[in-house]
Amino acid sequence: MTKLPSLIAAFAGLILVAELPLAAAPASQFHVYFGTYTGKKSAGIYVCRLDAATGKLTVPELAAETPNPTFLAVHPQLPALYAAGRPLLLAANEVKDGMVSAFAISPDTGKLTFLNQRSSRGSGPCHLSVDRSGRCVLVANYGSGSIAALPLNQDGSLGESTAFIQHTGSSVNKQRQAGPHAHWIDTSPDNRFALVCDLGLDKVLLYTLDPAKGALAPSDPAFAGVTPGAGPRHLAFHPNGKFAYVINEMGNTVTAFSYAAASGTLKSIQTLPTLPEGFAGPSSTAEVEVHPYGKFLYGSNRGHDSIAVYAIDGGTGQLTFIEHQSTQGKTPRNFAIDPTGRWLLAANQGTDNVVVFGLDLTTGRLKPTGHTVEVGAPVCVKFVPMK
Repeated sequence: MTKLPSLIAAFAGLILVAELPLAAAPASQFHVYFGTYTGKKSAGIYVCRLDAATGKLTVPELAAETPNPTFLAVHPQLPALYAAGRPLLLAANEVKDGMVSAFAISPDTGKLTFLNQRSSRGSGPCHLSVDRSGRCVLVANYGSGSIAALPLNQDGSLGESTAFIQHTGSSVNKQRQAGPHAHWIDTSPDNRFALVCDLGLDKVLLYTLDPAKGALAPSDPAFAGVTPGAGPRHLAFHPNGKFAYVINEMGNTVTAFSYAAASGTLKSIQTLPTLPEGFAGPSSTAEVEVHPYGKFLYGSNRGHDSIAVYAIDGGTGQLTFIEHQSTQGKTPRNFAIDPTGRWLLAANQGTDNVVVFGLDLTTGRLKPTGHTVEVGAPVCVKFVPMK
């Protein structure tokens, strides 16, 4: 009997450890990569280091010179990184395919070595991802409203595309939605489906995915809609896989969906504004991300130049607004939360800076740390753990 209390305490401790999220692991170091629009202040992809214990960044250095690496994706197993790139200059009325570039990552320095490049199978590629098995890259082409899958070789280099789908249709805004504009593509948590936010169609389209073959096919149902004219831009899944959140660029809203993994079905449950009541200036949304612990949602406003913060009800998926936090710069095209869940890095495209905020893990609120670095026209932030 004398050992029973200690055994209970030990068992309780094991339960507590088992329930701690992965983000509670000891602080470590990360390479942070920045995709950019190239110009006077940028020549390609930049890299620095994040000290996850302090939130401090080192001075960014050029990791690879490449034109307009507007969005980046990291391989889940290999030391490889991929960039969606747009041609620097086009002649009048010329339509030219964008490119997807593959790079090998140096584990020590974070510098990138060019592997190869393939066509994105459309114009204006704006988003890409690597499927969770690491066998293919998925790319969304905004200009042409198309998507493609590119198989990956064992060294991380790209093969020629094995799947191509051209979206068709339009929506209510004749200036922005006269045709399709695929804006985001990624897989479901179980890797069985690929989801695409199409701003021009006001739809989140769903496709079955065979990563081994790099094959895509329309799912059934084939899409979930948002409010006409909202313009869905990016999507973020909840860590539990039961909910997904779409940020709507034109409507300045965020829509919560329930997600049925078995059928790959999305069902809208709530839509909230991302801007404060009474704000009348021009603004549009950009990025959306769920905190690694699943308790909070963050979305960026370009124009209001802020991050909107919401609490997530883990049972229903519904959102409750918490605060707006200034990004201390202009046009927060992108932001990212580090894997430990302690820091948010806001990339301000209009002011050429990346600002570090601390995250209150109890309230979800953001607090400026005073740490900032200069990066020319930053439009994407990605973390790679340092070994």
